[in-house]
Amino acid sequence: MNDPITIIVDDEQVIGRDGQTIAGVLLGAGCVAWRGAQHGERGVFCGIGICHDCLVTVNGVEGVRACQRQAVDGDLVEREVR
Repeated sequence: MNDPITIIVDDEQVIGRDGQTIAGVLLGAGCVAWRGAQHGERGVFCGIGICHDCLVTVNGVEGVRACQRQAVDGDLVEREVR
C-alpha cells in the first residue's frame, strides 16, 4: 500500500498514492477546485459525500463524488462543468 499511482485529469498526469481518494490525489497535487458551477469553481466542501461540490466524471461515469471514490492507477478523470 502507498505505492505511487497515476491518474489522468483532463489529459494531464497527476501522481498520488494507492489508497487515496480522487479528491485526496487532486488536493495533494495542489488542485483545490475542479468543478465549474454557476457561482464559481468547486472542489471538496464536506469531504464525506453529502454535498455535490466534488463531482467528477471517472472512466466515462458522470457524477462520481471525488471524496468517496478511491483513485485507481490509470483512472481517467474529467472535470464537470455545470
